Amino acid sequence: MTSGQVPFQRGESAVAVPVPAAEPVVSAWRARLDSSAAFGIPAHVTVVYPFLPAVRLSDAVLADLRVECAATAPMDVAFNRTARFTGVLYLVPEPTAGLRALTARFARRWPDAPPYGGRYDDVVPHLTVAEGPDSVLDAVEREVGPRLPVTATLEMAELYVFDGRRFRVRERLPFGAPGGE
Repeated sequence: MTSGQVPFQRGESAVAVPVPAAEPVVSAWRARLDSSAAFGIPAHVTVVYPFLPAVRLSDAVLADLRVECAATAPMDVAFNRTARFTGVLYLVPEPTAGLRALTARFARRWPDAPPYGGRYDDVVPHLTVAEGPDSVLDAVEREVGPRLPVTATLEMAELYVFDGRRFRVRERLPFGAPGGE
């Protein structure tokens, strides 16, 4: 990405599960090396991006989002290790079953907004730490690895909308009580 280039479009939306417990370990790296952090999204695990355009986020859609998230029990996860996609270093949430189920429900409920535009057959839950060449990711991994594990209880998702400059929280979507799914 060249300086001044914005990788997102005004009106794009995303649904993500924030992971505040990971911030002390990843925030410095994300601020420099994760494009979503530079545009206002905290440490998170993506449920679906891109989601529906902002003009389609009606009261009915917001109500459906609340229902889907309320049907999800809070999840205890541990980020014990790092892993990579090409050009991306991330933390692996374990277990992944609850996050995978939430993404699958969203994909069924909103088939016109598949995760990552439908580019991947298997959507792998992850918390991005850094994007870049292997030499950069190697250095970040050496710093982050010893600071693991990070444990967290995931209690909600958030709907973000890009306003042309930043992603802003449009709606907080609490998960239901344990055993609610």
